[in-house]
Amino acid sequence: MILGNVNANREAIVQLALLGENQQNQGIKAVIDTGYTGFLTLPSAVITTLDLTWYMQQEGVLGNGSLCMFNVYEALVIWDGQVRSVEINESEADP
Repeated sequence: MILGNVNANREAIVQLALLGENQQNQGIKAVIDTGYTGFLTLPSAVITTLDLTWYMQQEGVLGNGSLCMFNVYEALVIWDGQVRSVEINESEADP
């Protein structure tokens, strides 16, 4: 079971643990976005701190319909008690 809470903006928030290439781990709070088709977005500072491995560039459609190119990285996330390899889109927005 994954526990979280709802903030003042009525956004569902969950706590995740990310495992970096440099054996560091970092907890983050992330908004569950039902319209998002990827797994997770992270700002460049967190990607650098965790020394995540760059995977590719990928085009994405934003909520307003515009297109944007994202750098995509790979990371390990503990999700519902399981370690999973996931794709991370670099974005200077909140996770």
